[in-house]
This record gives sequence, structure tokens and C-alpha cells, in this order.
Amino acid sequence: MYDVCCIGHITLDKIITRHSVVEMAGGTSFYFSNAIRNMDLHYLLATSIAETEMHFVNDLRNNDIEVNVVPSAHTVFFENNYAENQDYRTQSVLQKSDAFTATQLINIQAKIFHLGPLLADDISTGIIKLLSQKGKVSLDVQGYLRKVENEKVFSVDWPEKKEALQYVHILKANETEMETLTGCSDVAQAAKILFAWGVKEIVITLGSKGSVIYDGSGFYTIPAFAPTTSVVDATGCGDTYMAGYLYQRIKEKSFQQAGEFAAAMATLKIEFSGPFTGSKKDVEDLLAKCR
Repeated sequence: MYDVCCIGHITLDKIITRHSVVEMAGGTSFYFSNAIRNMDLHYLLATSIAETEMHFVNDLRNNDIEVNVVPSAHTVFFENNYAENQDYRTQSVLQKSDAFTATQLINIQAKIFHLGPLLADDISTGIIKLLSQKGKVSLDVQGYLRKVENEKVFSVDWPEKKEALQYVHILKANETEMETLTGCSDVAQAAKILFAWGVKEIVITLGSKGSVIYDGSGFYTIPAFAPTTSVVDATGCGDTYMAGYLYQRIKEKSFQQAGEFAAAMATLKIEFSGPFTGSKKDVEDLLAKCR
């Protein structure tokens, strides 16, 4: 039995910022796996990737990350172009991977399944329901709200949201995704709508403005900790946040404790390009300094 199993495609990413243009591995599963690998829990990544990018999997395994990989005809290829303010980016999808199937995942046992779909057809509602019968489902909703036309990514609603979200225990969305899902720009009201649809823990990330967690009975306001150096690359910050959050929740920490730990991890990550590779102590040291 794993404490956490993350399910999602590893991508080939081109990241364009004012500082640089970098090609590297990416996707929720990549950033989440690197961020959680130095924490004291039993972790599995379930992913799908083309043979041409299998070196990304080998690199993860060399860092002691357990990976269950399914071959795909292609690897997802994203281009992320960041504005000066890294809360904002435009995206293109140059290539897509094969969708996950229930057969590929049915034998995996975990306390929490963290789903990181990158596109709307990556993980079906049927799979969400199946996994909810085996453990708690945590979902980063971003992929279900993406439509690709002529390689450009556009924001759209998720037609199956009310059917699927009743099986989701923890939902992570940013401010834009929250409004797309609920039609509501007010964080408190939107969180209550998502709770009414069946989600038990709602995590709304607000970029440099922090984050808010709602559990149906109370709101927890989480600050964004200021980086000690410059902001370099925000790619993967939400995934890093969720790695910290789920780690703390597995350890039965409070919503406030989990949120602050997660926010500190995201702050450490944003100071450089690439995934978070620090330790629990690094995060605790930043929290102590900020307090």
C-alpha cells in the first residue's frame, strides 16, 4: 500500500521566460514526484510516455522514485510562455499522449491517488470513480479545463464536472480554473459551490496572493512567502504546493499547517528553473525564518 500515488503523463516542455528558453521534462507528475521524493512516505508515480523520452523516467528512478510506466505512441509536448508577471502564461500543445485506462491502474493500492491530467481526455470519469473506491482521490483540475485548437490551449468548462467531483476528496484549482468551473469569481462562494458538488477539501491557489483552503466548515488563509532571491520560473509551483500539502495531510497535520508547508515549498521552487529538489528541513527552515 502506497501513501500517495500520482497518476499523470510526463511531458516534454519548452519553457520561455524573460530569463531563458529551456527544454526539459515537465507535467504535474514530474514536478510532483520530484517535490515529494525526499519526504518520508511510500510513493509511486504511474505515468505514460514514449520510448524516445524514457530517459526522463530513468532519471526519476535514479533519484529513487518508484515509477510504473506504460508505453505511449507519443509524449505530450507543451510550450509554456511566461509574461513578466509569472502568475500568467500562454500555452501550446504540439503533441499528445495516449489516455490512461482502468486496466493500467486497477492493481495499484494507495491511501491517496493524486491525479494530474494535462488534457481533458487523459483520465476518464470512470477511472476517478474506480480509484475513489480504493483510496482518497486528489485532483489537480487544470487538464479538464483545457481545449486544444490549432495547437493553442484555451480555457473551457468541464462537462462532466458534477458527475466526477462527487468522487474527488481533495481538489486543487487556481483562481482562473475556479472561476471556469463554478462561474464565480469570489473565492469563498466558489469554494462553497465545489463543496456542494461533493469535494471535501478545496485548495484554491492564488499565485503571489497565497492560497485558501476550505473544508465545508471553515476557511484557512495561507500566505505566499516571499522568495529570498528573484522569481525565476513558476512552472510546477502548483504541483510542488500539492506535494507538500498531501505530505502534510498524510502526516495528519492541520489544514493551516499543511497549507503553510506547501506554500513554503512553492516559494523555494520558484527561485530556480526545474523541479523542487529540497528536503523537509529546507521547508521548515524557511517557515521558521518567515515566522
